[in-house]
Amino acid sequence: SRIIAKVLEDNKLPGAICSLVCGGADIGTAMARDERMDLLSFTGSTKVGKQVALMVQERFGRSLLELGGNNAIIVFEDADLNLVIPSALFAAVGTAGQRCTTARRLFLHESIHDEVVAKLAKAYAQVRIGDPWDSDTLYGPLHTKEAVKMFLDAVEQAKQQGGSVVCGGKVINRPGNYVEPTIVTGLPHNAPIVHTETFAPILYVLKFKEEEEVFAWNNEVKQGLSSSIFTKDLGRIFRWLGPKGSDCGIVNVNIPTSGAEIGGAFG
Repeated sequence: SRIIAKVLEDNKLPGAICSLVCGGADIGTAMARDERMDLLSFTGSTKVGKQVALMVQERFGRSLLELGGNNAIIVFEDADLNLVIPSALFAAVGTAGQRCTTARRLFLHESIHDEVVAKLAKAYAQVRIGDPWDSDTLYGPLHTKEAVKMFLDAVEQAKQQGGSVVCGGKVINRPGNYVEPTIVTGLPHNAPIVHTETFAPILYVLKFKEEEEVFAWNNEVKQGLSSSIFTKDLGRIFRWLGPKGSDCGIVNVNIPTSGAEIGGAFG
């Protein structure tokens, strides 16, 4: 709050126009119901977002909701793998998979599937795990023990639905809520677990053959927040950006899904 206040004052605005209020659901509920709030922006789970939207709508207010994301990266056979590997790694593993724009699905053209999986698994093995306050750390813990349980449940469901764990899938034996960054292959695009957003570092890797089918698979989940393709084909890029391409709030080309837009709620 002090930093924001200083920035505002440096730009000749009252520092008090921004206030930080800490609390639980009672604070959020009060704000959602307060008619003095012309516009309410909410970042959180889809479940709570629905509740917020209803409360705001009851008073005919306006809301911006930034909720879940089951984000996909699509890699075509002509992609530059020197861009793909670090991009997929950071998008899936950065912040331990606890970002609304985390990559959770990786669609690989069948001709490069095995090569990319092997290179990605090698990159995963080199991830620096540790204290998130350490600048040399890429990957820290999950935020709660409940998140660890959700991670383990998702891995087990993936196995039961036909998936194979290429790497990871276990809890790390050290203080804190640390789990292994995980890659799962062999699942169909419409497997229930693939359509479930698990706020954890699990990446489902799936094969595809044709552009049309994989664009449809990108769009078939309910959490359309961010998406990206890797290709050198300009025609394909324009189709991806057009009305028959991605229907997500963020549509990227040759960069990761993770990140945010200046406009705020973008899904």
